[in-house]
Amino acid sequence: MLSVCHRLSRQVARSGGCSKALAGGTFAGAAPDPRRRRGVRHPFVAVLLVAASAVVAGARSYAAIGPWSANAPQQALARLSARVAGALELRIGPSAATIRRVVNLVCPGGLAELTGADPGGADSVAVDGKAARGSRHGTSPAAHLLAAMTADGRTVTQLRVPDKTNEITCFAALLARHDLAGVTVTADALHTQRAHARFLVEEKKAHYLLVVKANQPELHRRLRSLPWKDVTARRYDREIGHGRRETRVTRALTVTGLGLDFPHAVLAVRILRHRTDLKSGAVSRQTVYAITDLSSQEASPQRLGQLARSQWIIENRLHFVRDSTFGEDASRIHIGHGPENMATLRNLAINTLRQHGYRNIAAGLRHASYEPFTRPLDLLGIA
Repeated sequence: MLSVCHRLSRQVARSGGCSKALAGGTFAGAAPDPRRRRGVRHPFVAVLLVAASAVVAGARSYAAIGPWSANAPQQALARLSARVAGALELRIGPSAATIRRVVNLVCPGGLAELTGADPGGADSVAVDGKAARGSRHGTSPAAHLLAAMTADGRTVTQLRVPDKTNEITCFAALLARHDLAGVTVTADALHTQRAHARFLVEEKKAHYLLVVKANQPELHRRLRSLPWKDVTARRYDREIGHGRRETRVTRALTVTGLGLDFPHAVLAVRILRHRTDLKSGAVSRQTVYAITDLSSQEASPQRLGQLARSQWIIENRLHFVRDSTFGEDASRIHIGHGPENMATLRNLAINTLRQHGYRNIAAGLRHASYEPFTRPLDLLGIA
């Protein structure tokens, strides 16, 4: 079913974005309304638009989206294509129960790709996963969501990792339907897999920079044994922030012909981090190894350091924001596709606010909430 959802959603992506596709009815045509036809009163597109607008206004749950819909004025409901009823042709917004039912049922793959950013032309895309802890229910584990984000903080897509498996099995499915030619994909050590490297370079015509840790013991041992002290290609970066002073030394070494037994590997990277806590004076030191198919002509030590840091962006600018600003880990939504679809609506809100110049998502939500029935619709481009 996931592949069907993704295939349909690609048709939607050509329409020019979430609000255009939804408002124009493209999504409804590409991914049929999941509800049974009998008893349907509210247009499918209107329900999704209401949910998206409410989340941009700061709603965190179905219980918050429902009152937003119930209190929306006629002008806002008309822009949202809400249903018309009675001789006076009044607009009526969907109830919280209707919104919950639709969000729980709608195809998660289609919704994620419809609302995601186009990675074409991006310098890099980071892949990482996060568990929605509040979605754990009884013996059912929490929903684990794997996402991809560009270096400038735009979420590309996400999917839910099936229970009883892990992120590795979903890596290719997450990226398969996107044009990644020339884009460098970064990922943590879990995804340092030979199949992933072949998929990116041979099928997607992309590049990779993958962290190497003890889950690849032989590769890690060989990288550690390289003559790093003799390397002249290096970069020093120093910064102060978050209560600490940090110095990073990035070294790069060509490994072609050294028999590392990793597909398309050209450069090995070592990043040495020195951190000093400005309050306690405690000093810590960490060494990180990575491998990439980029050549020294394509990536200097400075760029390799930037690519390595771009992997942290998805944690800081997506996962942390969804937890701290939207309270995702406290959300108890667990039925059907609810956890992943609500996360997708949060991703859409984050993308939309960043697109309009908001660097602080919490501040952007506050600004939208001051005029909750006009500003979210304006931001989403709903005419």
